[in-house]
Amino acid sequence: MLKNESQKISEETELDKDKIKKEEANKPGMTDAKSDNSNENHSPSLEKKIEGLEDKLKRTLADMENQRRRFEKEKDEAFDYGGFSFARESLNLIDNLERSKQSLESDENLKNTDALKKISNHLDIIYNDMLSIFKKNNIEPIKSINEKLNPNLHQAMMEIEDSSKEPGTIIQEVQKGFMMKDRLLRPSLVGVAKKTEKKKEGAKENEENQEKNSEN
Repeated sequence: MLKNESQKISEETELDKDKIKKEEANKPGMTDAKSDNSNENHSPSLEKKIEGLEDKLKRTLADMENQRRRFEKEKDEAFDYGGFSFARESLNLIDNLERSKQSLESDENLKNTDALKKISNHLDIIYNDMLSIFKKNNIEPIKSINEKLNPNLHQAMMEIEDSSKEPGTIIQEVQKGFMMKDRLLRPSLVGVAKKTEKKKEGAKENEENQEKNSEN
């Protein structure tokens, strides 16, 4: 009997111990402490991951913005200068018209004839029509004659002695240049004035004096 009772008591005490352990495990303070410890262990790595993701997101947004700006710029340039190459090639037509007119006017058989006047008038009409079409498409000739040489617009092909003009002033246009809006299609090929050299002037005077003396 005593053995049975002692066994019962020991079993009951074991059960009580199990209950106490379960109750302590379920207490909020214990669980919070464990979770706090786990958070403390994992919080630095989580912060680093969040910072890394934020950095990647910022870089991605910056790349997207740069791509958008490049696309907008390319679109605007394509709209404004899409016919740039075609326009530059079309300038050959203007050059050929001018050369044809000069060739006809220098022909001795055609000089001072009505046929030459009619042909010249027709060529002028075509030339002016082409300039008008170019102007409607924002293509305009560069001013050259009596202008100061501008390396951004003009290309000097020769120097011509002319004491009546300031040095560097354009007095001859070999080939007309054109602009498309603010972009250079091709520069004007020009001849610029330079001062006559005093030595040459003196030499000319001496030659003239010698001729006069020989005549006398």
